Amino acid sequence: MNTEPDPVNTVNTRVNTGPDSVNTSGRAATRRPSQGADDGGKKPSAAVRLVALARERYTFVTSVDGRPYAVAVDGPNLALPLRGRAGLRQRLARLYADTFEGDVASQSALADAMTVLEGVAEDSDPVPVHLRVGTDPAGRIVVDLGTADGRAVTVSGLGWEVVERSPILFRRSGAMAPLPAPVLDGDGLAKLHALLNMDEPAFRQLVAWLVAAWIPDIPHPILTCKGEQGTGKSKTAQMVVNIIDPTPASKRSQPRDIKAWATQAFNSWALCLDNVSTIPPWLSDTLCKAVTGDGIVDRALYTDDDVVVLTFRRVLAMTTIDAGALAGDLAERLLMLDLQLIDGEQRRSEEELDSTFAAVRPAILGALFDVLACVLAVRPTVRLDSMPRMADFARVLAAVDQVMEWNTLDDYLATSANVATDALEGDPFAVAIAALVDEVGTWQGTAAQLLEQLPVPGMVRPPNWPKDATRAGGRIKRLAPLLRSVGISVDDTQRSRDRHRHKLLVLSRAAPASAAEQPELWPEVAPLGDGRTPPEQP
Repeated sequence: MNTEPDPVNTVNTRVNTGPDSVNTSGRAATRRPSQGADDGGKKPSAAVRLVALARERYTFVTSVDGRPYAVAVDGPNLALPLRGRAGLRQRLARLYADTFEGDVASQSALADAMTVLEGVAEDSDPVPVHLRVGTDPAGRIVVDLGTADGRAVTVSGLGWEVVERSPILFRRSGAMAPLPAPVLDGDGLAKLHALLNMDEPAFRQLVAWLVAAWIPDIPHPILTCKGEQGTGKSKTAQMVVNIIDPTPASKRSQPRDIKAWATQAFNSWALCLDNVSTIPPWLSDTLCKAVTGDGIVDRALYTDDDVVVLTFRRVLAMTTIDAGALAGDLAERLLMLDLQLIDGEQRRSEEELDSTFAAVRPAILGALFDVLACVLAVRPTVRLDSMPRMADFARVLAAVDQVMEWNTLDDYLATSANVATDALEGDPFAVAIAALVDEVGTWQGTAAQLLEQLPVPGMVRPPNWPKDATRAGGRIKRLAPLLRSVGISVDDTQRSRDRHRHKLLVLSRAAPASAAEQPELWPEVAPLGDGRTPPEQP
């Protein structure tokens, strides 16, 4: 008699993130754990049976940021987290109870099984795991509809379609809600405009921003709905976020710290901060980094030296009454839309707006995907005469203008200049610098001398007024883009000629240098294949 225990399948399996189904080739047949027995006729332990059940039905992968996931062999292309109770652990506990009637896996058995399965996942090369939006190997944009069956929308320069199975791997979070399937209506943009109280230029910029929000590899400016009370700022932002990335909590308060923000940003593709009046410096810096791409490293729970990494680039929106309270570097990353005051006779209840929005949202999505497909077709050929801040987004605006015959890029640049001026006027230190340059024309000296010469407004130092020369120098560095937008140049490259070699600041009002006067930063080099060959690899 063969007394050796039945082997549990130990052949590694990998997920196929291409357009085909999950790859299960090379997986040895595994007998049902209920049929196996240990030496002496004992049943396998609950942990062993849990691992066998999991490996029969799932493949295991590790994401690029080091998180283990399970992917169903016969099911949607969705990544289930191993850690936590909302992913594989809960499903495996139910599967165990259904398979072995009258038996329930203990918490310790589940924990042991998860440890083994994490090891299985780590045995594979990292794969991209996307949230709501991603790009497949063919260059198509894929939008997860968030439905239980795993359907998605693929968009390319040739058009868009709803596919039954996503060609790329998506993860889900508790902050996500399903999107309805888009439909071809022909009047979706007009139906969206009918829900919003904004003029035509603002609405066209909003459409361009919505289209860009589904392009995952570019920074997106923070959509900021501005207006007095009664303009419907919060409701507008709520509808906009629910078009891109529906969530049960579309409007959120400002996070209390960096960890709270990281948790929110990691679990949502689009977020909206509602009723922003003032933004603390740490949050201003964090929002700037979230626009261009942020990464946060923290110690893993219950460990001494292991770390977890949160990396994300997000689509952000917020509502505010006064943009002048925003920091200068954040103001340069805004798309500001002024909302019109709603007349009492035209105001509608939230219940009516919600029901109307739900009815027209499939048509709105279809119209936006149509515009996105056209933008993807022409974007590679779009060239700008000059590159503003948020240059990738500016190229999307130029592509939208080309296919829709609009003028969103010029409107965006004009609005951005106004926002920069408002932000400058809201900073007392920047206002004092501008007044000094207006008075003397050109000023030169150290940061300490500048602090001595600038008058403190109202003879009471504001809370954000620099306290010493070091902070003043850093503050001017951050204010330089805003000062430049109002015609004040900042030069901090010079040194005093005495033995101390102090860094000097030169503040002057001058027109920006023309392209012919600017020095070449990079030499002209022929592209590969045009008389050049790649260097030989050692």
